[in-house]
Amino acid sequence: MANTLLSIQVIPKTPNNEDSYPYVDKAIEVIQRSGVKHQVNPLETTMEGELDELLNVVKEMHVALTEAGSPSIISQIKIAHNPQGISMNKLTEKYRP
Repeated sequence: MANTLLSIQVIPKTPNNEDSYPYVDKAIEVIQRSGVKHQVNPLETTMEGELDELLNVVKEMHVALTEAGSPSIISQIKIAHNPQGISMNKLTEKYRP
């Protein structure tokens, strides 16, 4: 079982004040390629895995956005870590019908 949930919202600065959504899409593509369990939500994406693995995904997201032309990126991150295990399903199951 995974020991960490990490939710991230990337806020990329864009050249010439372009729309930021294509950059956010690139960040989500990095998560998808990583193979970690994740859930895309309207304002942030939550990933489930091992802490080091998830922090590496965050780093790769920033690299990808920089390579795509973003001059700077702000990421708001929330981390829930439990060495005994944690999962998105376990935390939200009581809210599902």
